[in-house]
Amino acid sequence: MRKKACVCKGRRRPDGKGEAAPRHVVVVSDLHAGCKLGLCPPDGCQLDDGGIYLPSAAQRKVWAMWEEFWGEFVPRATKGERYGVVINGDAVEGTHHRASTPISHNLEDQIALAEKILAPIAERADGNFWAVRGTEAHVGISAREEEALYRRLGARRDRDGKYCRWELWLRVGGHLVHFLHHIGTTSSSAHEASAVNAEVSAAYNEAARWGEEPPAVVVRSHRHRFIEVRIPTARGFTTSTVTPGWQLKTPFTWKIAGGRLSPPQFGGIVITAHEDGVIFTQPKVWHIGRTNEAHLH
Repeated sequence: MRKKACVCKGRRRPDGKGEAAPRHVVVVSDLHAGCKLGLCPPDGCQLDDGGIYLPSAAQRKVWAMWEEFWGEFVPRATKGERYGVVINGDAVEGTHHRASTPISHNLEDQIALAEKILAPIAERADGNFWAVRGTEAHVGISAREEEALYRRLGARRDRDGKYCRWELWLRVGGHLVHFLHHIGTTSSSAHEASAVNAEVSAAYNEAARWGEEPPAVVVRSHRHRFIEVRIPTARGFTTSTVTPGWQLKTPFTWKIAGGRLSPPQFGGIVITAHEDGVIFTQPKVWHIGRTNEAHLH
């Protein structure tokens, strides 16, 4: 594993016996490691049959974004302090829908690649590393491939001993944050915020019905497109956000309404509980523009 990128400041606990829990949480999702259009380091990955998969030029560009995210954006957003990490689903590509894009149909190859990518990230999280289950078409029935991956990486386990969970309730600086991979999609850019707003409205409705605390931040993924909705509340505001992904456009994306015209987005978010009692998100989003224009001769 690589060494940590920086020496983190941290904060002392009130009793003076050590560092308090981090007030920052970094969230990424949808790596789709094991896909020819997913996240892959420049030196590629070793395959079970002895061969090596090397990334395309486009994958190398996305990897440069990944390195900038962790090497520059995250230290800047967290001010060099300690942080936790949540991987919010679809770490591996899997084998699905008769797709031709997996680098290997041996899922061990895909898990090994995802482990190679995430091991340094889990190390930087210093024990504050959580995983949320993605789509079964990608990560296996009951997310068995992700469970195997995060067992290797030593993710924090839930009360049932699972390393990868369907949802995560996490307390960040006194604020409650809810993580879950799936959210509704739409073919209309004009209604892109509808499901995001509906998600936080549903969270408040269920909390009111059962007398529980509503989340201050709701985090979803799955769409590969960043968007955020903020709703004013008596406590300030509640944020509902969807993370971007780390996968280029697949053959499936090229045929669906909405997706076929939109450029792919890459990046993640940092959730920060400020010392004045406010919790907010800081996104970093890149995109790859249009394909080259053709000209008549």
